[in-house]
Amino acid sequence: MAFTRAPGKHRAPNRMTRRRANFAGVASLTAAGVIGTLASPALAADAEATLAQEAAPAAPARALVIDDSLAATIDAQADAQEAAAEKAAEAKAEAKAAARAKAEAKRRAEARAKELRAAKERAARAAERERLGSYRLPVAGSSVTTGYRTGGALWSSGSHSGVDFRAASGTSVVAVGAGTVVEAGWGGAYGNNIVIRMNDGTYTQYGHLSSIGVSIGRSVASGEPIGLSGSTGNSTGPHLHFEARTTAEYGSDIDPVAYLRLHGVDV
Repeated sequence: MAFTRAPGKHRAPNRMTRRRANFAGVASLTAAGVIGTLASPALAADAEATLAQEAAPAAPARALVIDDSLAATIDAQADAQEAAAEKAAEAKAEAKAAARAKAEAKRRAEARAKELRAAKERAARAAERERLGSYRLPVAGSSVTTGYRTGGALWSSGSHSGVDFRAASGTSVVAVGAGTVVEAGWGGAYGNNIVIRMNDGTYTQYGHLSSIGVSIGRSVASGEPIGLSGSTGNSTGPHLHFEARTTAEYGSDIDPVAYLRLHGVDV
């Protein structure tokens, strides 16, 4: 009758189990010094190869070294990128600051230029006002030869309505101040004469002229030539008859010397 082996307890170990057992035995024999005398060379070689394989977990250490190197490289790159970003941010901030400083300098320069222009314009206006508001003698360097209200038969009213300034024939006669010409031509006893309405509302008259250089409506500045002295009209010789008036009409005369002195002229 055939022999039947009960399952489980008497089953022969499989190949893997046997091999592990052999390895364990070989390891024991090797440790005891027996493998060199009892085991076959092939078995010894197999055991040694197996032991070498089991004792070789050096690869993870190499992988760890590679991983550490990669991490260091990544960290270095991150540091470099961070430094570059900081440098770029600093450069951008410096550029913005420089642009602001440049804009501020430009603004200040423009403001300064504007102030200088305004000051120049104010000075020009002041000079113009001074020029227009200033008064001077009608004949430069001259003096009065016949005073205001001098009596005598030479004047139809019985007295002199103005003053006479010494002036040779052909001497330049100027406007004593700024104003507008309201009369220019023959004036009877005054001969060739000019009447100017001054900017302050008063009037001045220049008589006995040999020639007239302005026309009615002409604006004149202080010191501007208006004609040449002479001896036309009721005159005994070359001179300039000068009057100051409150209106353009005869009879509204005021003291010409006091008038000129009131406007700062030394007579």
